[in-house]
Amino acid sequence: MDEVEVVVAHSERATLRVGDVFLKVDADQARIDVEVEAMSLAPVPTPQVLWRRPPVLALAAVPGTTLGRLGGPSTGSPAAWAAAGAAIRRLHDAPPPPRPGRAGRGIAALEAELDDECGLLVANGLLPADLVTRNRRVAEAALRPWTPAFTHGDLQIAHVFVDGDEVTGIIDWSEAGRGDALYDLATFTLGHGEHLGDVAAGYGAGIDLDVIHAWWSLRSLLVVRWLAEHGFDPFAPGCEVDVLRSRM
Repeated sequence: MDEVEVVVAHSERATLRVGDVFLKVDADQARIDVEVEAMSLAPVPTPQVLWRRPPVLALAAVPGTTLGRLGGPSTGSPAAWAAAGAAIRRLHDAPPPPRPGRAGRGIAALEAELDDECGLLVANGLLPADLVTRNRRVAEAALRPWTPAFTHGDLQIAHVFVDGDEVTGIIDWSEAGRGDALYDLATFTLGHGEHLGDVAAGYGAGIDLDVIHAWWSLRSLLVVRWLAEHGFDPFAPGCEVDVLRSRM
């Protein structure tokens, strides 16, 4: 009998694996709606939906292995990273969904959220003030007008599967929607900036490195406290706090 593997679990949702089936449990059906719609529209390989019985969505496992994980080594070749860049470009060039995703928050709302979070990081003693202040300045470059694209919204490298140098699947689409394409690229290369050139080679024109660097800082500032409060470790080597320190 296949064992039940807990892939990720926190107070908002959980993902379990049983053999070649992933079971996503989410009380917020709107997130599941977004995921199913996005996978049906995305011009890249996505998991097959096996069945849906709220609050559970069953998905078939995709073949291949991930390019790595945040805080760990990359297992993918430069050609695999370039292939991922090309797949991301196909996604961004597709007609975007009607609803905004995580990468589509308005500039004013995002700036207000960032300022609040920076204040809490310092007030709660999670990060030193000079580290927060420096990265808040770097993050400013991401707060600019952008052309809406079809974005994944949570494009961590652990969500992209490859077999050799071919992308075989992109998973976890619950944050998808209209948004800033460079947010996806920054999320994908977070903690693995040494592969940004490979990704850019596959992606093609339209990458502003200053904005990518700004999104590394901005995204890290926004998630450090949430991660710490939900059982994850943003202070682990190579993770979000190290990303912030690299900007100093």
